[in-house]
Amino acid sequence: MILQGERVWIGGQFTKARITVENGMITRIDRYEKDDARAVDCKRNRLVPGFLDIHTHGAYGVDTNDGDAEGLSRWAAGILWEGVTSFLPTAAVQEREGLKRALSSVAQAARKQEKTGSSGREAQILGIHLEGPCLSPDFGGAQEKGQIRSLAAEEFLRLQEAAEGKIRRITLAPEADEDFRLTRLCSGSGVSVSMGHSGADYEQVLLAAANGASCVTHVYNGMDRFHHRRPGIVGAALGISDLYGEIICDGLHCHPAALNLFFQAKGRHLGIMVTDSLSVKGCKPGAEGRLGEQAVVLGGDGLARLKDSTVIAGSTLAMNQGLKFLVEEAGVPFDAALNSCTLNPARYLGLESRKGRIAAGCDGDLVLLGEDYQVLRVWRGGVEGEKDR
Repeated sequence: MILQGERVWIGGQFTKARITVENGMITRIDRYEKDDARAVDCKRNRLVPGFLDIHTHGAYGVDTNDGDAEGLSRWAAGILWEGVTSFLPTAAVQEREGLKRALSSVAQAARKQEKTGSSGREAQILGIHLEGPCLSPDFGGAQEKGQIRSLAAEEFLRLQEAAEGKIRRITLAPEADEDFRLTRLCSGSGVSVSMGHSGADYEQVLLAAANGASCVTHVYNGMDRFHHRRPGIVGAALGISDLYGEIICDGLHCHPAALNLFFQAKGRHLGIMVTDSLSVKGCKPGAEGRLGEQAVVLGGDGLARLKDSTVIAGSTLAMNQGLKFLVEEAGVPFDAALNSCTLNPARYLGLESRKGRIAAGCDGDLVLLGEDYQVLRVWRGGVEGEKDR
């Protein structure tokens, strides 16, 4: 397959280019050739790398904790059309056996993708994000407080076994991780550690980072507030120069000015956009779903809240709309905004040689954006998505 266009995102800028994709991989980048009958010509539309969503609990009636491998396939098919070509299904806190079943189902869905091939039909399951259960009960948010608990090495290893080794990321509260043992275990075994649902002080976050933590989960949300004499985890997320931060960019979880401040602090390379979406994403207002074992309801404002409560549980954000909001409403430079859903999450997961860039040797995961950020066409593994899905 050959794609070309007048605005192809290469090396942090748009340029005219011609891309050859073979066996699911970009094999070469050449000069744009006008009127080449062999090529799909994207003209002035923006051709960018496929998006990665590394914190998403569900969509289209499906929740990671449901333990429904077939449902995961439906979810993966739906998000392709917001430009997401890779994602980490995210498991919320749950009782032990239910959580193991949920992790096993994600592993099963990922195995099916690898065995049967799903390029062009589904976003790729890269692994699992385990959010909890080692969180602070005081900052648990919509997570089931009765299931928040310490996580010993033995239990984590049992969970990883159930997940067939596919837990790639864990969110924990550093103050709940005694002597940073779980942080060291995970980071030392290739599992990225993020800090969230936490009331940790600045020094605790700094020490956790020194012991292997590399990110902060949904900055501003689920954590102690910033105070000029007690900067805490928010101050650490903004101030520690080599710490990634993920952030929900729907304009509801964070004010546009707070988003702008975050990206000013993190720059082009350390901010990560996430949806933190729930099962009611893609449903009509009033729809009910779940976050783990908690019932949630979709409001008319697009937020999912705990049923019979005002507690925000998650978003219904589409990644392409998050990109639009960052640029058009929050005033974030386009390169920083685009990096936040492409290159930065790929680099955070150690996948920058394959994902998040348009370059020879990378997967053929590409998204064609219209002027209003709508997804016009999408390719996953070099295969074009089918619009009727």
